[in-house]
Amino acid sequence: MKTIITRFPPSPTGYLHVGGARTALFNWLYARRMNGRFVLRIEDTDAARSTDESVQAIFDALNWLGIDWDDGPYYQSRRMDIYREHIRQLLAGGHAYWCTCDADQIEAMRQKARQSGGKPKYDGTCRHRDLPCTPGAVVRFKSPQSGATILPDVVKGHIVFQNNELDDFIIQRGDGSPTYNLAVVVDDVTMGINTVIRGDDHVNNTPKQILLYKALGADLPTFGHVPMVLGQDRARLSKRHGAMSVTAYRDMGYLPEALLNYLVRLGWSHGDQEFFTIPDMLECFNLENIGRSAGIFDPEKLLALNADHIKAARPADLVKPLMPFLAQSNITVDNGPALENVIETLQTRCKTLVDMAQDAAFYYAPMPIQYDQKAARKFLKPAAEPPLGLLLSKLRDLKAFEQVPLENVFKAVMDETGMKLGKIAQPLRVALTGKTISPGIFEIMIVLGKSRVIERLAQALAHIRNPA
Repeated sequence: MKTIITRFPPSPTGYLHVGGARTALFNWLYARRMNGRFVLRIEDTDAARSTDESVQAIFDALNWLGIDWDDGPYYQSRRMDIYREHIRQLLAGGHAYWCTCDADQIEAMRQKARQSGGKPKYDGTCRHRDLPCTPGAVVRFKSPQSGATILPDVVKGHIVFQNNELDDFIIQRGDGSPTYNLAVVVDDVTMGINTVIRGDDHVNNTPKQILLYKALGADLPTFGHVPMVLGQDRARLSKRHGAMSVTAYRDMGYLPEALLNYLVRLGWSHGDQEFFTIPDMLECFNLENIGRSAGIFDPEKLLALNADHIKAARPADLVKPLMPFLAQSNITVDNGPALENVIETLQTRCKTLVDMAQDAAFYYAPMPIQYDQKAARKFLKPAAEPPLGLLLSKLRDLKAFEQVPLENVFKAVMDETGMKLGKIAQPLRVALTGKTISPGIFEIMIVLGKSRVIERLAQALAHIRNPA
């Protein structure tokens, strides 16, 4: 069985966006699933719009997502000699010819075709003139004028194009540079690409590319054209739908696993399963289950899925991703509770790592703790002094700062004061965190540790006796 070789060929004219990331993912997953190879190719022949910054942004996005490549990155701008050699081959084989028609002549051909009800296209004026290469001349491919070109597509089925609808398209511009269709085919042939998974906006290019494959004596790759990703209004996806660059989602605190999970479900399914780890995707992905309907991008579903992945992750695996967000909030963890333990108390409550960093702040807050003024006025008042004072006394004598012993201390305080748990726990929560919302009271006490709990309780009692 032949080795499956797929590719991802972004143009470095901007950042990597959701649609491009999904294309990369599908090709990467299929290559990995089939024990094949995945090629990265940078299509940078548009010198006016291609930038080094965009190239680096593509690398950054792929690296963050964990999409690695086996070959490349190749740069089209460095392969001009290869393209010219294949153009010479097409000329020598009678599959292409030189054309000197200028823009005004071609526009006149198109106008004439429109007036007669035909498709506006080049009329083949230079097709049989056997012209030599002259300055400014272009090279055109000699398309068949009858019959049909068939695109066998694993997603869309067979698509038939009538050859008389095609014109003799340009494969080399007047400045000597190759056109997109020529460069893509030569790249795929010379790199051994045998599986092409891409957006269905490329369908109309494909008959020209099929003709080039055949003229070069190359086997056709397996084509799979995937429906586009649309916004909820079914318009083409854009920033107004919440579709930003991949690295913007990174910076907003999304996990790469969550974004990959969401992207793989935009146009592919495996039964009713919605939650996929990367190993799940690698085990299940296939071409047969790519759908024919457009994927609808829903930022709220992505956010919910991110929350699910945060909840399912091992706390230790979230330590490194969380650190940049803690740093952005000027939170230093060196002398505080173990971050892994902090994360465990926050996982079920956070939708993004930004949320988690903000919610983790109270664990590492320096003394004295800053109270939310409204919370302090409501809960740190004289009525809270007896239970908090009794609690402080008993905690000082507690040897095992663990769930069951802590529960027993609370029961004892409740019995001695006649107060219910809520009347004690909420003032304690404000004393320990400075606010009214936090993880469970026993959770945060255990993570903070005995000395910090006692220190913060003592501060709260002092505040009650002498409010600032």
